[in-house]
Amino acid sequence: MNAVQTYRYLQPSTLRAAGLDLQTSGGPAANPRFFSGFLTTPAAAAAGLLAVAEVARTRYHQPVSPASLDPVVTGSRERLRFESFSGCCGVYARMDVVPAGFDGEIAGHGTTNVDVNPPLREALARVGGIEPLHLAVGPDDLTVSTMEGAVVERKVPLPGRWMRGFAEVHVLTAGFEPRAEVPAAEATAFLRRLPGSSDRSVLWAVPAGRTLRLTSRPTPGAVCLAGAGRLAALRGLLRHARTLRVYGPAVRAGSPAVPSTWELDTGSLRLSLTLSPEPYRGFSGEGAALLALAGDEVIDDAELVGALLSWDPTIDVAALADATGLSDDRVRAALAQLGTAGRVGYDVADAGYFHRVMPHDAGRAERDNPRLVGARTLVEQGAVRRDGDHATVCSDDDEYRVRRLPDGNLTCTCRWWAKYRGQRGPCKHALAVSMLAEVTV
Repeated sequence: MNAVQTYRYLQPSTLRAAGLDLQTSGGPAANPRFFSGFLTTPAAAAAGLLAVAEVARTRYHQPVSPASLDPVVTGSRERLRFESFSGCCGVYARMDVVPAGFDGEIAGHGTTNVDVNPPLREALARVGGIEPLHLAVGPDDLTVSTMEGAVVERKVPLPGRWMRGFAEVHVLTAGFEPRAEVPAAEATAFLRRLPGSSDRSVLWAVPAGRTLRLTSRPTPGAVCLAGAGRLAALRGLLRHARTLRVYGPAVRAGSPAVPSTWELDTGSLRLSLTLSPEPYRGFSGEGAALLALAGDEVIDDAELVGALLSWDPTIDVAALADATGLSDDRVRAALAQLGTAGRVGYDVADAGYFHRVMPHDAGRAERDNPRLVGARTLVEQGAVRRDGDHATVCSDDDEYRVRRLPDGNLTCTCRWWAKYRGQRGPCKHALAVSMLAEVTV
């Protein structure tokens, strides 16, 4: 389902002689200006912004006409972040401009959408040279109240899948570790050897000296590369990059396909693409955030932690634990809960969370998860009978057995678990057992 947001721009985004003028659609103030200054590597910044915008316009699985979706920008202390999802929600793109990438001051903070229109894309494609590029995120001398007649108004469907994707990606990537770092020259050669966009196979990249080699089977230390053509958006930044870093969860022989993050670092900015485990799978359906949404205690913890969030480049878990009196684990669980409302993201390069506020209904994340709604209903109906590490769940005139494994994960005898075997999050029966455990512990 789409949540139709009305984006209000004072004027189209443009590339002027004085620099890049990105128009925003809202935030802590109407049409705010987060930043005004120079980007120190203009060609690289233009290529990175084009990549984020291109991902937003692309549907990698079953390609169709480009979507018209505007990237999300967050301004905070020492960071500008531009984010988008592909039309199929299977690729998450983000460009992080770090302090070395700009010469100016981030005057405000907040999250909003930026208008990256066709004329601007054409202008960005022509950016070159070494002269600094001036960036103004939002107008600095106009306000909606005084320029109401000049507002450009258009309705753009903001898919609910984007919101669910943000909720899932930060939970998944929080479990990633760096797996490989490849110099720019070797990274260029590796990316050029990859299969084209029509290839949907699941490959695995294994560190091999200064480069990566591809294999068809997972091994310890390997990184999943599903649908290698989905990395095409990185190519425009290759000539500016210093290194390619690759992140992913731990795998072993026989592991199923898993998500991964591929990041180019220029020294002044980082462009990353996070790929879903398989080309046809969108992050919005992965179910990784369900457990974060399930508990009652974590909701109260999230309210407490959320009130203390600041716009620091990374969120200090230990400092929040000291301020709230919660354990580090409970703070991390609260951050996961906040992420389901778009208030928190995760940066694999910094190995830490960051603060943002999405222009979206915070309660929608729970309403859009039918498994969560079904699990709450089962608990309310008293449909769960616990027996030590096992439980029986009565649902739709059938009984299902839920068993807790030594690693703490739950298995179930239902069709959902038989089909996905935990790869798409817990089924509603296992989720109900988890909820009951939270209540009774």
